[in-house]
Amino acid sequence: MTPLPSSPAEELALLERELIWLDTRRAQLLRRRSWLKAALRAQSGRGWQPPPGVPGGWAHAPAAHPARAAHPAPPVHPAPAVPPGSATGGPGAQHVLLILGGLLLAVAAIAFTLFSWGELGIVGRAVVLAGVTAGALGAPVLLLRRGLGATAEAVGAVALLLTVLDAYALHAAVLPEADGAGYAAFASGALAAGWTAYGAGVGRLPLPAAVVAGQFPLVLGAWAAGGSVLVIGWALLVTAAASVVVAVRGPGLAVRATAWSGAGATWAGGLLIGLGESVSAGGPFDAAGPGALLLGAAAVALTAAWRAPREMAVTGGVVAGLAAVAGVGGVLRTEVPWSWAVVVHLLCGAALAPVARIAVVPRPVRGGVLGAAAGVTGLAVLAVLPSAAATLLGPAAVLTGLWAGAPGGVREVAAGAGAWPDDMSVPVVLLVVAVLLGAVYASLVQEGRAPAGRTGAAGAVAVGLVSAAVPVLLVTAGVAYAAALAVDLLLVAGLLGAALAVRRVPAAAGATALWCAVAVAAHTGLLALAAEPATYAVSGLLLVLFAAVAARSGEVVTRSLSLVLSVVCALVVAVAAGASLELGAPRMAVLVLAVPAVAVVLGLWLRTPAVVVPLEAGAGVGALVALGLALTDGAYLSLVLALCGVLAAATAVRPERRPGAGYLAVGLFALATWVRLVSAGVTHPEAYTLPVSVIACAVGLLRRRTDPEASSWAAYGPGLGVTLGPSLLALWSDPHWQRPLLLGAAALAVTVTGAVRRLQAPLLLGGGTLALVALHELAPHVAQVFDALPRWSVPALAGLLLLALGATYEQRLRDARRLREHVGRMR
Repeated sequence: MTPLPSSPAEELALLERELIWLDTRRAQLLRRRSWLKAALRAQSGRGWQPPPGVPGGWAHAPAAHPARAAHPAPPVHPAPAVPPGSATGGPGAQHVLLILGGLLLAVAAIAFTLFSWGELGIVGRAVVLAGVTAGALGAPVLLLRRGLGATAEAVGAVALLLTVLDAYALHAAVLPEADGAGYAAFASGALAAGWTAYGAGVGRLPLPAAVVAGQFPLVLGAWAAGGSVLVIGWALLVTAAASVVVAVRGPGLAVRATAWSGAGATWAGGLLIGLGESVSAGGPFDAAGPGALLLGAAAVALTAAWRAPREMAVTGGVVAGLAAVAGVGGVLRTEVPWSWAVVVHLLCGAALAPVARIAVVPRPVRGGVLGAAAGVTGLAVLAVLPSAAATLLGPAAVLTGLWAGAPGGVREVAAGAGAWPDDMSVPVVLLVVAVLLGAVYASLVQEGRAPAGRTGAAGAVAVGLVSAAVPVLLVTAGVAYAAALAVDLLLVAGLLGAALAVRRVPAAAGATALWCAVAVAAHTGLLALAAEPATYAVSGLLLVLFAAVAARSGEVVTRSLSLVLSVVCALVVAVAAGASLELGAPRMAVLVLAVPAVAVVLGLWLRTPAVVVPLEAGAGVGALVALGLALTDGAYLSLVLALCGVLAAATAVRPERRPGAGYLAVGLFALATWVRLVSAGVTHPEAYTLPVSVIACAVGLLRRRTDPEASSWAAYGPGLGVTLGPSLLALWSDPHWQRPLLLGAAALAVTVTGAVRRLQAPLLLGGGTLALVALHELAPHVAQVFDALPRWSVPALAGLLLLALGATYEQRLRDARRLREHVGRMR
C-alpha cells in the first residue's frame, strides 16, 4: 500500500497531476459524445455509418499519469447528486436555455419584420434578408462540427422561422400585387423544397417541417386557380398520396410520423368533400365525380394500409372499404327511390366480401375490408330495425277492437297503428343480410370449424333476421289475412323444429330459434284476435305445437318454456270460449280455472320435477287471470278463491309440495271466507278470525298428538293470536259490554287451559289478553278515583309502593325467578 503524501508540497504536486488528467479525460468524453450523436443521426437516416475521421469504437482512456499510478489520489467524498431539472445544471437546464434563446430570436425577427422593415431601402432590405437568413442557416453547420447538436437544432428552428418571415416580407414589399393564395402555394412549395435540401445536410429538424409545408401547395394552388370543390378534393387526395409515399420511404421516425399525420388530415378532407358532394348529387352524372373521388380515397387508404404496420393496416382496410361503398353506392342510389338506398349500399358492402379470398392482400388489410363489410351490414340492419319492430308490434292495435271481423288483407289489421313501412326495402334488407350470414355460416362449416363462436353467432343472427323478415314481408305486401296466418304458423313450426334439433345446429341458433318462435307466435296471436274463428284456430294450433315441443324436447329451458306457453294458449282458448258464450267476466273466471285444474292434474300424474314446475307456473298464471276476471263480483271472487284453495290443497298432496302448497291452501280458504263475509256486509272481526283460529288450533292439536315435543307457540300461537289480537283492538273502540265479557271469558278459559296443561303460549297469550280486558273495564273507575284523590296522594302512594318493594326486594326477586323457571318449563 502506497503511503499518503507526507508534506504539503507533495500533496500539491499530486493534485496538479490529477487536474491535468481530468481535463484530458473531459475533452475525450466530449469528442465521444459528438461522434455518438452523429452516428445516431446517420442510423435514423441512411443506416448506421461512422462519420469519417471518427473512431468506430469507444475511445480508449488515456494512459494513467505515472504519478497517478505511483501515488493514488486520496479518497474524495462524492458530491451529492443533482436532481433532474435543478438549477445547478444538467440537460434539462440546457434545453430550457436553448428554447428561451430561440423564442427571443423569433420574437425579435417578427418585430423587425412588422415594424422596422419599411424604414429600410431596397438595398438595405436585401442585405438584411440575405445576411440574417444566411447566418441563421449556416450557423447550425458550424455548431454541429463542434459537437453542439442541441444548440444547432435550436438555431435551425429559428432559421426555418426566418425563411417563413422572408417569404412574407417578400410578398409584402416586393410582390404586393400577387394573389395571396397563389403566392402562398408557390411559397409553401419553395419552402418545402428548400427545407428538404437543407435538411439533407444539416440534420433532422428541417425534414419534418418540409413535410408540413408540402401539405399546402396543391390545395392552395387549386384554390387560387378557382377550382371546384371536387378539384380541391382531388388536390387533397394527391397530397395525401404523396404523404403516404414519404411516410413509407422517408428517413427518420419524426419524418414518418409527420407524414402519416399529414396524410390522414388531407385524406379525411378529401373524403368529406366526396361524401358531401355525393349526398347532394341529384343524378348519376352528378354523382359520378364524387364517386370517383371516393374511390380515389379508397385507393389511397388501401395503398397506405398495404405498407403500414398491423394496427394501421386494419384501420386503413376499414376506411378503404367504407369509402369504396360510399363511392359506388352514391352513384347507384340516384337511380332508385331514397328508401332503397339502404339496399344499394348493403349490396355494395356485400361485394367487399370476396376480398377475403385474395391471397396477395395482406391479412390485416383483408380483415379491415371485411370489417368494413360487416359494418355496412350492421348499419343497414340498424337503419330498418325501427320500421321492422313497428310492423311486428302493429297488430297490438287490434286489442282495441277484438273480433271486429276478418279483414281482407293482413295489412289492414295494423292500419290503426300505421306500423308498416312504405315499401319492400325493410324485408329485403333483412332477407339479404340473412342470406349473407347463411353463406358465412356455410363457409365456416365447410372449413371444418366447430359450430360455436363466430359460426354459432352467424347462424343465430340469420335465424333471427329470417324470423323478423317473413312477418314484415307479409304485412308490407298486404297478403290475404288467412294466408298470412298460415305462413306465420308454418314459420313458428319451423322455428320450433330448429329449436328441437339442438344436436344438429349450434346451441346459440337453437336458443334463438326458440325465442323467435315465441315472438312470431305472439305476433300471430295478435293478428288472430281480429276474428273469432281465427282466434280459436291459431290458439289451438299453437297449443298443439308447444305441447308437442314440450313432449319431444330434452332441453330443460325449451321444455319449460313450451309448457308455460301451452298453458297460456289454453287460457286464451278458455277466455275466448267464455266470450263466445257471453258469460261475463266473473262467470268466465270459473271456466278459466279449468285450465289450472288440468295443469295440476297433469302434475300429479307425471310427477317429473322438470315438467311439474313449469305446469305449476302456468297454473299460477291461470289462477291470477281468473282472479282478475272475478274482481268485480264478491260472490264469484269468493268462489274462485275457494277453488284455487282446492287446487293448492291438491298440489299439497305431493310430499315435496306439502309445506308451501298447504299454507297457500289455508290462506286461500281464509280469503274466500273473508270475501264472502265482506260481500254479505259482516263487520265484526270475530266472524273473520274465529274460523281460522278453530282450524289452526285443531291442526296444532293434531300436531301435538303426533309430536309431543312440539312447542305450544308453533302449535297454538298462530291460531290464538289470529282471534285474540283483532278482538282486543276492536275492544277499545266498542262501547258495548258484550265483547268485553265474551273476550274476557275466552281469555280466562285459554289461560286456565294453559296453566292446567302446562302450555306456555295459551297461558301467556290468554293472561295478557285477560289483563288488558280487565284494564279496559277498570280504566273508567280508576280515572274517577284519581280525580277524587288530592294531587299529593299519587306521589305518596308511589313512594309507599317503592318502599314496600324495596323491603321485600329479595323475596320478590326469588318469586320472579321461580315464576320464570316455572314458565320456562312449559311447552
